[in-house]
Amino acid sequence: MSVRTFVHAARNTRSGLDLFVLAGVLWGTGGIAGAVLAGRAGLHPVAIAAYRLLAGGLLITGYALATGRLRVRRPSRAELARIASAGALFTVFQAAYFAAVVAGSVSLATLTTMVAVHLMVTVGTAVRERRRPGRIVLASLAAAALGLVLLLGTPAGGAGGALVGTGFALVAAGGFAVLTLDSRPALPTLDRVAVTGLGFLFGGCLLLPAGLVVGMTVPMRADVLGAVVFLGVLPTGAAYVAYFTALGRAHPAGAVVAVLLEPLTATVLSALLRGERLGPVQLLGALLVLTSIAVHRRAAGLPARD
Repeated sequence: MSVRTFVHAARNTRSGLDLFVLAGVLWGTGGIAGAVLAGRAGLHPVAIAAYRLLAGGLLITGYALATGRLRVRRPSRAELARIASAGALFTVFQAAYFAAVVAGSVSLATLTTMVAVHLMVTVGTAVRERRRPGRIVLASLAAAALGLVLLLGTPAGGAGGALVGTGFALVAAGGFAVLTLDSRPALPTLDRVAVTGLGFLFGGCLLLPAGLVVGMTVPMRADVLGAVVFLGVLPTGAAYVAYFTALGRAHPAGAVVAVLLEPLTATVLSALLRGERLGPVQLLGALLVLTSIAVHRRAAGLPARD
């Protein structure tokens, strides 16, 4: 690899890591919007997931059309298969996560999903590259798991609900990990961003019947409508465009940065906007999560040299 090529790759990787950071922070704002829709509109988690996929899908698809990443034409079988597979995985991720929330608790679902995604992406990357994770990476994995436990607290819920919730959370983590580890090259006529937008729309349509059964009617109030728009624009549309653009520029291991930043951002925002206090134990957990993020960011920050 020439010096010029290496420098270009390093800059491209750095921009990808910055996009992972942006995605994680934006994801973390979704909890506030979800809380507004659940508390003030009385929406079921499945209905919120359907709204998120449909609103985000419309925005991302519109962005893809406006930037020339997508053109209106008859899709090929390969394109339809790619969109359907992405949409199915998005549906599995969203539906299983919210099912975990209903079966157990928000803290149990978030904790299990984030730790499992972290582990699955780390192990999956090692298997794909036929390279065992180093001691530092394994130590950062343990620090992240412990940090999330301290940050999110002891999950509530009975033993039965906890077991079912954990199962759904593992399914959700598996769906998201597969999306992250998908190394298939982008189709010449359909890049990752376009696939994400159309996949969201496909997944939203899959969830729509269940959403209509539990009820998707929202009050015509500024705060509720604003929450729907916010959920579609920032933690969904902008966040996933940033995330999948980053996957094309940086090592998949860098995706862990976004995964860990989501619960950290959500916790900080809850403290700032909803008056929830962070005790010493939670602050220690936040420090451990930040340490793990720094380790993964540094490990994924340089391109491999030939």
